[in-house]
This record gives sequence, C-alpha cells and structure tokens, in this order.
Amino acid sequence: MDTFFVDLHIHIGRDWNGKPVKITGSKSLTLSNILEEATNRKGLDMVGVIDAQAPSVQEEMLDLIDRGKAVELKGGGIRYQDTVLLLGSEIEVYDAACSGPIHVLCYFPTVNRMRAFTAWLSHKMKNVNLSSQRFYGTARELQQYVKDHEGIFIPAHVFTPFKSLYGKGVKETLREVLDPDKIDAVELGLSADTGMADLIGELEPYTYVTNSDAHSLGKLAREYQQMTLKALNFEELQMALHNQQGRKVLTNYGMSPAMGKYHQTVCAKCLAPAELSASHCEACGSRKIVKGVNDRVQELKSSTQKKERPPYVYQVPLSSLPGVGTRTYEKLIKAFGTEMAVIHEVSREQLTAVIPEQVVERIIAMRKGTLTIQAGGGGRYGRIQ
Repeated sequence: MDTFFVDLHIHIGRDWNGKPVKITGSKSLTLSNILEEATNRKGLDMVGVIDAQAPSVQEEMLDLIDRGKAVELKGGGIRYQDTVLLLGSEIEVYDAACSGPIHVLCYFPTVNRMRAFTAWLSHKMKNVNLSSQRFYGTARELQQYVKDHEGIFIPAHVFTPFKSLYGKGVKETLREVLDPDKIDAVELGLSADTGMADLIGELEPYTYVTNSDAHSLGKLAREYQQMTLKALNFEELQMALHNQQGRKVLTNYGMSPAMGKYHQTVCAKCLAPAELSASHCEACGSRKIVKGVNDRVQELKSSTQKKERPPYVYQVPLSSLPGVGTRTYEKLIKAFGTEMAVIHEVSREQLTAVIPEQVVERIIAMRKGTLTIQAGGGGRYGRIQ
C-alpha cells in the first residue's frame, strides 16, 4: 500500500480545437494542460476530468494514447507520466422529484465505456459537447445506468445553494431524488467540511470526497484528498470509496468552510452578512437574501453521526497565501518540484532558504490550520486576513 494525492473534479475549459466545453472555464484549461499541471507542478497522482463525455475530449485522449503519450490501464484509468486520469462527467438533473436542479458526477473505467455513455446521453441531453448539461430523465435512471456499466456515482458539491442535492435539490432527504444504495461517495464542496456534513445522519454510510471543482489551472488541488491505495487505477479508487481491503481516504484537505463563497447567509445585492429570518438587508434594504450553507446544514441537522472519519485539514492553494505572488510561487516550484511537496514535505529550514520568513510562517500556519479567515458568502470567496 502507498498514499496518493487525488482531485476528482476538474473541468475542461476548451477542447483541442479551441472550442468551449465548460463555458465558464479558462481557455487554458485543456486536457493536455491539465495533465501537465497536475503531474509537473501540482504533484497530483490522480485527477478526474469531469467533462469527458464530450466527443472532442475523447478524441484528444485517444490521440495521446495513439502517440504513446498515455496508456489505458488494466484496472481502469489512463496513465500520463506520473498521473492517472479518470474519465468523468458532471450532469445536471432536474426531474419531477427534484425541488431544484442538482449536479452529479459519473465516472467510468475506460474510454469505450465513456463513449458508450456519450451515445446514451445523446438521446437524453441536448448538447453532449458542453459541460454540466441538463439530463432529460430521472436521477435514479442515471444512477442505474452508471451501476450497470461499472461506474462510480457521486453527488457533487452537495451543500452549495444552487444546483446541488441539499441546496435546492431536496427538501429534507436525499431519498426524495436518489437511490441511497447507488451512491459511491459524497462530494462536500468548498463551503462545507466533515464536521458540518456529519450533522446529517443519512450521510453516515458514505465516504466524503473533497475536490477542487477547478475552472482554471491554478485552482487544481485547491481541495483534494490523500488516499491509501495498492495502485493507481479506477478499481483501486472504487475500493477506497467503500473502505475495502485497506483502501481508504486517509485525509481530506480543503479550504475552511468560511473560505467558501456560499458559506454564510448574505444579501444578494451588497453581500453584507444577513440573518436567515431577516425580511430585508439592514445595510442596503434589498429583500433578496441568499441562504448560506451553514444555515442550510442547521435546517437539515439530525442525529449526530458516530462514524469515525478521516481528519479534515484546512488548506488554501499555495498561490492564495498572502505574499505568495507569481515570482515567489515559481521560486518554490523551481526549488522543490511541486505544490504538494511544498505543502506537505519541505522543512521550515528549507523554505527559509528560498523565501522570506513571513511567507514561511504563513505556510506553516496553513499546515497547522491556524490561518485567520474572513467568511465568504453570496458568491464571494472568504479571505485570509
């Protein structure tokens, strides 16, 4: 067994023809750039690209394989240099059982399985070439397809106010929309952590995953997990999500929920903090209040779970630390190889030899989870003070 760094939720901004896949994604967020960034700068061992249902993305994958730049693995997944790529798709479901739209993540072990999924989706989706498109069918129908074809099904960023399971998707329980026996894990999202999710009793059976939901290269690994696996492939990941034979999530690394842009309830107009019960914003008078994740979790709160969870360690991307501008970041990568090395392995003495002491202190504070955060909300991220 060994440990590996894993980020399972990364978007494709543009395909290899320069056409948009995720409309809001960066133009530089191409498949090839993601793989280079993950393996040579971030230090991620496994990444999930969740727009792999797009035919043009599949064409680029097959081209990498044909040219010997990548290879499909027997246990599922595609190896590129030191990183294994998993093929996933983020899909929007809004069937009759949903109170609002929800996003889910579907992963498959091989290119052929993903291509078959694309063919199936083309009869249930208006445009398979774009990310996060509406699925015209039920959530349970989608779950059944994934299970019938040896896939992994994960509800995405389950607490965000918009397009998530608990945000607007259900009123009280996931059973309103999903088959609980066909869920492999639950993605927490940027505005929640393990402690918050554990207030909801029905989530006790599931492993929590923490992923970046990256819309630009720099956001890769803003949240991730360290997993114990025997090898890097799809089958091993599947076992880890179900805590089988020693495979497991060892540690979740993610931003403090206060850093998430939907953590606290705020005025939709001026983003001033607001009480959920308020009829209007005291700062500007607006009557539109955006319910924060923290308040939504309190609404859903049930019996506290007893399940032992991996530690949840608060972090931010290295480039988000005050004092770590482009020049300092490049110094660190040049000296120590990858962001994971800087965050997890390099000693204080080694850091001090390269960057100012004040910045070293912030990196050490991040490791210890002692950074001071000003909470975010209403679409604005929190800030490190």
